[in-house]
Amino acid sequence: MHEVVSVPHIVPLNDILPDEPLLMMGAGPVPIPQSVATANSIVINHLGETMNRVIAQVKDMGRYVFQTNSRYVLGVGGPGSAAMEMAIANLVHPGDKVLCICNGYFSRRMAEMAARVRGEVTILEAGSNEGASVEAVERELRGKRYDAVTLVQGETSNTVCNGKLAEISRLAREHGALVIVDAVCTLSTMPLEMDNWQIDAVITGGQKGLSSIPGVSLLAFSERAWAKKIFTRSDQPFHWVLDANLADKFWNQKSYHYTAPVSGILALHEALRLVCNETLPKRFERHLHCSEALQAGIEGMGLELLVKKEHRLNSVVGIVVPQGVQAAEVLAHMSGVHRVEISGAFGLNIVRIGQMGEQSRAHNLFRTLHALGSSMQAAGAQLNLPAGMAELERSLSR
Repeated sequence: MHEVVSVPHIVPLNDILPDEPLLMMGAGPVPIPQSVATANSIVINHLGETMNRVIAQVKDMGRYVFQTNSRYVLGVGGPGSAAMEMAIANLVHPGDKVLCICNGYFSRRMAEMAARVRGEVTILEAGSNEGASVEAVERELRGKRYDAVTLVQGETSNTVCNGKLAEISRLAREHGALVIVDAVCTLSTMPLEMDNWQIDAVITGGQKGLSSIPGVSLLAFSERAWAKKIFTRSDQPFHWVLDANLADKFWNQKSYHYTAPVSGILALHEALRLVCNETLPKRFERHLHCSEALQAGIEGMGLELLVKKEHRLNSVVGIVVPQGVQAAEVLAHMSGVHRVEISGAFGLNIVRIGQMGEQSRAHNLFRTLHALGSSMQAAGAQLNLPAGMAELERSLSR
């Protein structure tokens, strides 16, 4: 055989990965429990009775986490954006009028997806670093008929929370519109009640609040949305893999769609089991307590948070980088010296710390806050690191 392409020089993973794993405290992925990692190492047949039992429990636990009684809880072999696209591609038909409430990067991604499936998109911009107001949404819904409304619960790009999600969802239902919500970073970190808030589709990824692996996602459709837009659809969706009717064959009819990411589904099962064991009320309380303590510590050392408290997302915290300090230098120092990794931002002069799932543990907060303050000082910031650490300890002990 004549080789046209020669064997490349390969560096083993052991020589690429750091000797000591970094503590993942950015906007995702997050640290995963050992039992989730163990589940992710198992491969089983993607069809058959064992997988059927796993899928049945994933759906039951998913209904608990979404707070819905809908039959249509489905998994997606892909990132949270694939679940987002599945929701939009199946609920937005060509010519449908879609109101996209935009606070930042990911809410605009929903608008782009709606446009790509030939929806007629109207963008409603929220205020700078603010959640959408019910009054602004109501004015738009009164002025024009919409088939669907899209919005995020937590906009990770700028750490803004749409705190009026319940009111906006119910308002959209009153005006006959379906509601599609991105809860990628918020599901299981803060309240979301799909049925009570009259939401028609909720999307999440595995790698954030659920503390599972990236690449396997979960979404739920309301019974109303399924009957109105999916079950009776006459034309075919633009996507084959993301066709909800085909996905339903695997997730609800014990039939074949495509080869499911079995290891990732097992990891998701274990992550959901841990959520159910903790219970949502206790999980919400833990996330809120840890995030508010972290925020108090950040402000206690003299740093500024980007978003005002009434619009602030607790799942991902945005910190303004002081004038004269380079965010890239802070991030490099944190990862290189302290072995803690946090996130930069999408064009904003901020760094972001996640408070999702396993990130929201006291020992992670102390290590992360110290690494942040020390690295800010190394990059030239003037702050009081001991005061910040003391405030974190005070807040956690309350």
